[in-house]
Amino acid sequence: MDLPTLPTNTLDNSNSLNNLDSSDNDTDAVRDDATQVSGEDTSVSDSIASAHSDSVQSNLESENMTQTIDPNAVILAEALTDKAISWQIHNCKIIKKTVTQDLPLPFLYHYDSLDDTIKQTHSLTPELLLKFNTPMSAHEAAKLIGIDKELLTSPWHVKIIGSLVVFSEALQLAVRLHWTNTGKETQQVYTKDAADAITAAFKDWQFFGRVDVLYKNSKQTLISVDEQNSNTQALSAESLLTIEASSDYQQLLATHALAAIVKLEADKTDLPWFNKAILERIE
Repeated sequence: MDLPTLPTNTLDNSNSLNNLDSSDNDTDAVRDDATQVSGEDTSVSDSIASAHSDSVQSNLESENMTQTIDPNAVILAEALTDKAISWQIHNCKIIKKTVTQDLPLPFLYHYDSLDDTIKQTHSLTPELLLKFNTPMSAHEAAKLIGIDKELLTSPWHVKIIGSLVVFSEALQLAVRLHWTNTGKETQQVYTKDAADAITAAFKDWQFFGRVDVLYKNSKQTLISVDEQNSNTQALSAESLLTIEASSDYQQLLATHALAAIVKLEADKTDLPWFNKAILERIE
């Protein structure tokens, strides 16, 4: 089901930073006074004027590099992890799925999976050590070690990538997230069947990648903060991102997407609707 279309209005962008007055007049006054003094006094006065000008410029740059969070604004990462908000999951789907025993693994993975008693009777030889990083099947590894192929189990290679949309009717906010069981090419799981392998692989799934935001509320500012301490009121201009109301999804900048993901991962155990939706989809 698609997020219902809601009426939108043009955002009021009048909350920008005020321009600060220039300090040139004060600096000129110091220099005019300095011209009435000769010799060494003139040099000292010039130094004072220069230092004063540099200090004012530094203060101007410092204030222009910071922004203040509107106390009434919705902070994206904080809202996503707020259990008091009635979040709903929509369109949880699988984008890519790999579940197979046919992919090769480096020889060392096969050898490490052996029972210790077998390792004692088939210790590593210089020939085997040379093959440690060579990709091969379990059958090939068993032949190389000199054991029955039944003694070496082929692991399941599991990699599932999916997406979901979490949305709040009250906030008129929808966020599209991506999830997976591993950041590696595949996760190796030693189980008897594929279903058990998938279940085991998703005991520790994770959010990753791009984050897209659909915000239709023009009456309240939505912002993203790319610092973990979002309670800080004065932030650098690069750390604070205002997300305009729109009828289309907007992709977050990478730093802000990461900030949202870090916050979600930290609070994930307290947000059971994500886990429930993903586990229902992969079964």
